[in-house]
Amino acid sequence: MLVSIVTVTACAVLVFTVPLAIAVSRIYRDGAVARLERDAIWTAAGLAGGAVGAPDSPTTLHHPSHGVDVGVYSPLGRRIYGRGPARSPGAAAARDGVLHRGVEGGNLVVSAPVFRGGAVREVVRAWMPWDPVADSTVLAWLLLAAIGAVVVALAALLAWRVAGRVAIPLERLTASAQALGSGDFSIRAERTGIREADAAWQALAMTARRLGSLLERERRFSTAVSHQLRTPLTALVLGLETAQSLDDRGRGQALATALRRAEHFGDTIEDLLRLARETHHRADIVEVRGLLDDIAQRHRDAVGEAGRRLTVRCEAGLPPVRASAAAVAQIMGTLMDNALVHGKGEIRLSATDVGAGVALEVGDDGPGPAGDGDAVFATARRDGQRHGIGMPLARSLAEAEGGRLLLRRPGPQPVFSLLLPACEPSPATGAGDESLRG
Repeated sequence: MLVSIVTVTACAVLVFTVPLAIAVSRIYRDGAVARLERDAIWTAAGLAGGAVGAPDSPTTLHHPSHGVDVGVYSPLGRRIYGRGPARSPGAAAARDGVLHRGVEGGNLVVSAPVFRGGAVREVVRAWMPWDPVADSTVLAWLLLAAIGAVVVALAALLAWRVAGRVAIPLERLTASAQALGSGDFSIRAERTGIREADAAWQALAMTARRLGSLLERERRFSTAVSHQLRTPLTALVLGLETAQSLDDRGRGQALATALRRAEHFGDTIEDLLRLARETHHRADIVEVRGLLDDIAQRHRDAVGEAGRRLTVRCEAGLPPVRASAAAVAQIMGTLMDNALVHGKGEIRLSATDVGAGVALEVGDDGPGPAGDGDAVFATARRDGQRHGIGMPLARSLAEAEGGRLLLRRPGPQPVFSLLLPACEPSPATGAGDESLRG
């Protein structure tokens, strides 16, 4: 910017000063020639009137201007009287009856013919040194050059200030962008007074906040996913280890159970990957009855191995819910795992109508979690390790789907309830109650 402004200003100064310098040079030269012509014509007019003096006696000559000398020459160019060289080609050229101008011997010369009786009898030669004219021209050129230099210098100063006002915020913006690329998301927008730069700062700060929030969610999600996968993976490994110590018939049953667990484990991974890829939320329409059946099917083996009973109850005519099927499956899976690990007795999986939505509930006969209803959804730290990651993840997934996950009854016989928004009611499918025993 600095170079561009200075270059444009210098070109503009040259465009204006060069023609002006040429015009000044012509003005000075034409002014000097005009003075010489005036003196030569006046003197020639006086001589043509019949006033003739003696040779070398200029008493009859017109008084010339300051710095101008006058001499009278014969038509052949020989000086008769006055000041000037003995012979003058310019004076000889004026015998054709025309006014002549030129430079002789470093002098500016004007020759004017003197007519008597219709013929050129004499020639008046007015002259002056060329150096004063050249000095005046050079002085004017120097003045113009000084003015041009001052204009360019002022333009450079202004360009430096403007370039600094623009470049410094952009340099800071570049540094902040580089810091953002290095993982620093604590960028704050600056006010520079430049509309475009301020808009860029706002966009960069907003991007930093979004990236920081996204990265933090990704980290929490990754940590929670590892926790979610640990339980089914552990059950799968234990089932395979148990199969090693059984006979052929028992080993076959154990391997079949392990295979079903592997399939459910794969479904869990697919659900988690689907949730991770859903950067823009898109709610699905989920049928509640089919969802409860799928959840019960996934946990049937685990419930049976624990020697416990699973009961599924779904009210008839429930409307479908609007939520991500993968998210709901993960939330309900977390509640079922929590009931298996921390609960006792019968596990009750139910769905009821709550007016504007549907409540999916999981209850058991255990003592229930300690503390208030929100404490169970907090991540605790013991011995430098994080515990209870699944329930906080389940609540965050529920909130992301526009629902709520809460502990409806603390215990004994605790009940966790997932509230989801309902779609338009659909015709009753005749769903009733069903009990599954392990």
